[in-house]
Amino acid sequence: MNDTPAVQLKVISSLAAVAAEDWDACANPNNQVYNPFLRHAFFLALEESGSAVSETGWLGQHLVLEDGDGRVQAVMPLYLKNHSQGEYIFDYGWADAFHRAGGNYYPKLLCAVPFTPAGGRRLLVRDGPNVAEYETSLLAGSLTLLDKLQSSSLHLNFLPQDSWAQLGQQGFLQRTDQQFHWMNDGYAGFDDFLEALASRKRKNLRKERAKALENGIEVEWLTGSDLTENHWDAFFHFYTDTGQRKWGTPYLTRSFFSMINETMPDDILLVMAKRDGNYIAGALNFIGGDTLFGRNWGCIEDHPFLHFELCYYQAIDFAIERGLKRVEAGAQGTHKLARGYVPHRTYSAHYIAHAGLREAVGNYLESERQYVDNDIAVLSNHTPFRKTASQGKDHDQT
Repeated sequence: MNDTPAVQLKVISSLAAVAAEDWDACANPNNQVYNPFLRHAFFLALEESGSAVSETGWLGQHLVLEDGDGRVQAVMPLYLKNHSQGEYIFDYGWADAFHRAGGNYYPKLLCAVPFTPAGGRRLLVRDGPNVAEYETSLLAGSLTLLDKLQSSSLHLNFLPQDSWAQLGQQGFLQRTDQQFHWMNDGYAGFDDFLEALASRKRKNLRKERAKALENGIEVEWLTGSDLTENHWDAFFHFYTDTGQRKWGTPYLTRSFFSMINETMPDDILLVMAKRDGNYIAGALNFIGGDTLFGRNWGCIEDHPFLHFELCYYQAIDFAIERGLKRVEAGAQGTHKLARGYVPHRTYSAHYIAHAGLREAVGNYLESERQYVDNDIAVLSNHTPFRKTASQGKDHDQT
């Protein structure tokens, strides 16, 4: 006999249609490590600030699963997209190939946190006896929606490794990539971390930190009630100035930062640099249950190694002080290797409706996974750690 209660699956375009406490009970149940990016407040801020909305190519198609009593038991953040920007898992080549063959790659469905290359659960279910059944229902619902919307594909980005493996068993194409994470090996302080490095690397990091803070530069940690609108005004100036010089119009609007400051300030660490009484640079981080997530950076003055100091070394200091297990420093960047951040695999899963494109992409991903494995193996032999240090090895993202 099946004791699973009858369920109903809804599609909502706005997170305002589901109560925050219901979403959060699925996103961060007590049996999971806390992830700030899965919170209702984070998704809603992206939406209500105009950062991730239909006008910017992010049309919400979120799935909400209710039991027979109308109680929300599971949710799935899902977007219908007409481009591949802001995802950090690059499929432009797939879209171009399909277009040249006469197909339409867009729209596509994406299960991810917009503009956030951080790992986490994507099929979000309350803790209870029916987790597997509800995950299956969410996945089936997303594939039904794909067919209804005549989308080319469904993508689940930055998955836990076990979810990635399960989706592979269900016929999804499996993709890997790499990021650089710092792992806390029980360090008592930054100097303790430095002792794990080879002598020459240790000296280099000390020189970089000293050089970064020359010219009277001071660093502040701001979190919780210490954060003010003046801080966000300054940081947004850094963020937009640096973003426009590097890649064009930044994704996040000014109001996004005000909204998260209002709804989730204790999840935020803003590292700000000041010179002559004025803020000149900043790095935005989010605080998880065991991880500090580095997200955005910007500056209006150029100082040697200040980027490394604010984004990497200050993050390590904070993680050690808080007893966090790791720092995820965001996408890409082999320069992080010399700063003690080691390669970690990331995982994504992809369902492609068109048989020909699915076969071509599947063949490509086989060779790409081998390339990623080889690259991680090579990089893991060139970390700054002494050969006996445990961080000389790569770790998978879980």
